Amino acid sequence: MKNFWKTVLAVIVGTLIVSVISLMLFSGFISALSAGDTKPVLPKSAVLDINLSELTITERSSEPSLVASLQNIQTGNRSTIGIWKAVQAINAAAEDPSISYIFLRPDQFDVDIANLQELRKALSNFRASGKPVIAYTENATSGAYYIASVADKVYMTSYPGATTMFQGVSSQMFFLKDILDKLGIKMQLIRHGKYKAAGEMFIRNSASEENMEQNQVLIDAIWNAYASEMAESRRISVDDINNAIDQLRLCLPEDFVQAGLIDELLTREQLQEKIASFAVAEKFSDVNFVSLSDYAEVKVVPGKSSKKIAVIYADGEIVDGTGTEEVAGQRFASIIAKVREDQNIKAVVLRVNSPGGSVLGSDRIKSQLDLLKAEKPLIASFGGYAASGGYWISNNCNKIFADATTVTGSIGVFSMIPDFSGFINKKLLVNITSVNSNKHGDLYTGFRPLDNDEQLYLQRSVEDIYERFTSIVAEGRGLERDYVNEIGQGRVWSGADALKIGLVDELGTLEDALRYAATCAEDSDLSCWTIEEFPKAVSQTDQLMELFGMKKPGEENIFAGTSLEHTAKVFLDWKHDYRDGINTVFARLPYDIEIR
Repeated sequence: MKNFWKTVLAVIVGTLIVSVISLMLFSGFISALSAGDTKPVLPKSAVLDINLSELTITERSSEPSLVASLQNIQTGNRSTIGIWKAVQAINAAAEDPSISYIFLRPDQFDVDIANLQELRKALSNFRASGKPVIAYTENATSGAYYIASVADKVYMTSYPGATTMFQGVSSQMFFLKDILDKLGIKMQLIRHGKYKAAGEMFIRNSASEENMEQNQVLIDAIWNAYASEMAESRRISVDDINNAIDQLRLCLPEDFVQAGLIDELLTREQLQEKIASFAVAEKFSDVNFVSLSDYAEVKVVPGKSSKKIAVIYADGEIVDGTGTEEVAGQRFASIIAKVREDQNIKAVVLRVNSPGGSVLGSDRIKSQLDLLKAEKPLIASFGGYAASGGYWISNNCNKIFADATTVTGSIGVFSMIPDFSGFINKKLLVNITSVNSNKHGDLYTGFRPLDNDEQLYLQRSVEDIYERFTSIVAEGRGLERDYVNEIGQGRVWSGADALKIGLVDELGTLEDALRYAATCAEDSDLSCWTIEEFPKAVSQTDQLMELFGMKKPGEENIFAGTSLEHTAKVFLDWKHDYRDGINTVFARLPYDIEIR
């Protein structure tokens, strides 16, 4: 009888899973039927409405993932647009006589820190065309106000209860040693770099002095970049902004007016009157609005020129294999090789937004990028992160552009192996006995602590990789290796500070990098080029096939042919995909930074 109910339960669960997937596919099918090949119809005269509570700006425009599709079913649609497409749309609006101005609503934005800067610069360029940007906020967070401050006029709701969370930038570090000690689990960290904080959360209950130092400098640099732009736009000093924040004087909407951060408080009716006035309309109902996503769909069309500039997006963690959700070394190496062989592609921009990851995946990608650079101009554009493996793959580009807030560098390496013996023996009351052919046969099982020889063995491998890392940075950036070691040690820098120490060449956006690439390809007019993006978007059908194992990553040896082939022998028996194993060598940041 018990087996019968198990079978019934399994059938019910299976039916539910199939139902959810069917609903998702059916919804996508209906959406496709509804949309077809039709495009939005733009009015003859309109206001470009950038409502960030309904718009997600990502690294690139692509088909939404299955997870995003499920979220949209639950919460309602939220448009998604890539930063380059968003910038192109804003540039087109600046020259479009049918667009009178931009109405910017920055609340509840979903944009990472670097793309927020790039969007703000595009809005600033729009203003330079002679058209105004009008911003309105009801929830003045640090990030929302930062983007709003670019506007000619910044308004805030006058209704009581408006949320104000304008307290600067903050990041939190979590430390798990105490709870791991309770569980009887010990993390065995092997690293090079006194600032390489990845792994500290598992072996300490507070931040090291070096970790606190680098984080404070980084947070200060990010905030200074934001505060400087806000102060310049509002014609007040950075000290005035900081004093108002530190003295908690920005609590009520009227406080923002008094501090010079907001021009006027408006009711809903007053806001509508302002909107109509700027649009030169008799009343609010006469004003036509067009969303940024709809406008981009009509105005931003693929180029038709046979001359191409490729943009390769390294967006996400670097892993091994052929997966489609992250920066998979084997898959990206293949993509880069195809870009190199395409004779119509005259220059390449490598857009990096990665905190790093697998060393072997990083080196495989870099090997192909070096071959590409030997044949075509290769320009790097850094987004939110170009750290550890993200910097590993990009430091040899002809020129590197970064945003002022890009988390850059983290030239360091670590490996980590857990020791579960305390948890297994004392908590689970299970004893394990290993039978080995050789002395260290159970080295990577995680069922016992490492002995001294094993610690030295793993440290030797990490040291070898760190030496390789600093050497390729020295060669790629034209620096002395001792200097790279000095600024390395796993330390992270803001893009602005990375410029000062020689890790990047110029502060600039993806658009700046593309214009420079066009110049390198001997035609500086970017409009004459077709911009082709890689990797190609993965369809939801392919995502579903991969989810159910119908498409599997390749099984070829990922060590062969890379400059780390000799080092890789140390890890030959390891499972290199860190998501499945416990013993991968990483060049990765230990955290992500968000601004709200």
